Amino acid sequence: QVQLVESGGGLVQAGGSLRLSCVASIRTFRGYTIGWFRQAPGKEREFVAAIKWNSRHTYSADSVKGRFTISRDNAENTVFLQMNSLKPDDTAVYYCAADAHLIQSSIPYHRHYDYWGQGTQVTVSS
Repeated sequence: QVQLVESGGGLVQAGGSLRLSCVASIRTFRGYTIGWFRQAPGKEREFVAAIKWNSRHTYSADSVKGRFTISRDNAENTVFLQMNSLKPDDTAVYYCAADAHLIQSSIPYHRHYDYWGQGTQVTVSS
């Protein structure tokens, strides 16, 4: 059974920073691609960033490039999302997701991920 637990969300002013963590209870964590998605009220769930198991391949949405950085610590079964220069438009529930069989073209699409965390709220005030 795969479990993902996010933490690190909160309320921050525009221009501030937060660091989200996703701890995975996966026996073979190294084999999984981990993605971050977000969903604002009334909107579709959207891709934020993802990282392959070996950390050499990362992906991010255009809306967060240059501001958000994804990284992972395989020894600790943890993926991080460092979010800088936050904007009110970044307000959403942030979810981490995992899958062991993603091809590159599938990475931005939430329907391809098998496992999800419960989400953590990020609120950016103006």
